[in-house]
Amino acid sequence: MKVLIVGSGGREHAIAWSVAKSPKVDKIYCAPGNAGIAEYAECVEIGAMEFDRLTAFAKENAVDLTIVGMDDPLVGGIVDAFEAEGLRVFGPRKNAAILEGSKAFSKDLMKKYNIPTAAYENFTDAQAALNYLETAEYPIVLKADGLALGKGVLICNTLEEAQEGVKTIMLDKQFGTAGNIMVIEEFMTGREVSVLSFVDGKTIKTMTSAQDHKRAKDNDEGLNTGGMGTFSPSPFYTEEVDAFCRENIYQATVDAMAAEGRPFKGIIFFGLMLTEKGPRVLEYNARFGDPEAQVVLPRMKNDIIEVVEACVDGTLDQIDLQFEDNAAVCVVLASDGYPVAYEKGFPIHGLEAFKDRDGYYVFHAGTKFKDGEIVTNGGRVLGVTAKGKDLREARKNAYKAIDWIEFENKYHRNDIGKAIDEA
Repeated sequence: MKVLIVGSGGREHAIAWSVAKSPKVDKIYCAPGNAGIAEYAECVEIGAMEFDRLTAFAKENAVDLTIVGMDDPLVGGIVDAFEAEGLRVFGPRKNAAILEGSKAFSKDLMKKYNIPTAAYENFTDAQAALNYLETAEYPIVLKADGLALGKGVLICNTLEEAQEGVKTIMLDKQFGTAGNIMVIEEFMTGREVSVLSFVDGKTIKTMTSAQDHKRAKDNDEGLNTGGMGTFSPSPFYTEEVDAFCRENIYQATVDAMAAEGRPFKGIIFFGLMLTEKGPRVLEYNARFGDPEAQVVLPRMKNDIIEVVEACVDGTLDQIDLQFEDNAAVCVVLASDGYPVAYEKGFPIHGLEAFKDRDGYYVFHAGTKFKDGEIVTNGGRVLGVTAKGKDLREARKNAYKAIDWIEFENKYHRNDIGKAIDEA
């Protein structure tokens, strides 16, 4: 098979690494890719939103299957564009990717189908939102409706902070058109857990659990980022929690989308909050998480191509999805100053230390080739993942492995997976 992967981050590197292990595949392309993905794939200079060029490339090169990693092209309708050309593609169509593309849509869906989530209201008028906040309880959460690179969520502890948040999202349009609609949501407390799943329109198979660390600095301080590290499995995701979610959240979401005439094929990422009243849905994503993919995929026993094709063909019920009985931790190496301002273009040293080391992986997020060497090319540069027999060993291994890599402006959190000590 020939496979095309669309995207350029650590998630797409993890997907490419998984695809490269499949005996079914003998050629991988990635558009646009990065320096790490180039180890497995031929990187093609086509942007993820250039649908016409991507479909033309897939046809010209007889690509058998395209896997879309990123949210923007999915929400923009890339799957519809590929299907219109008779091409096999993995991911939700535009009318199903709205599950991530519009927080107002997903909240309304959960309310309609009694899927547990936080109480909320949607607003299209800034003054109406400000009036509502006068009578609200605090803390409270403000969310830009559309895609905002994982940064469009503000937790406000006071009325003044919330008023400033409305200005940021709806008036100053800091997140662009994503802020045309704003969701105001009750603040939930508890443990956050991420559960990714494969879906074929009717059947859902969940992957192993994970937990992300969104804030830029230690102790969950600083600004929200795309993710500074993650671990899998979550010790807080118990069999009891799993049973509740299977009955009330996972299949219910798939059935709700089908009932709305928006059958979902692809990946549904469930962002959960484990509250005192039980699990609640924080958010949905319509693709692999990043960096969740970097800890979940290395633990998956299945051939990813077999699972993906079963989703495309509607035969997922025939797949026995299995994961290793171990743990994985990913620590993101970022450019100091991320997610605001940072320099790039610095040479990266030490990547060769990961060669032939079983259980250690380095996934490239923001890298490129320059003058024959690999240099930094983004805020999140690398995701260093290590496995272990349990979470403590995996964490120790991951933090050992980040010392193998050096580049100017290297920054990382020191407390990824620290929560496991409280389990």
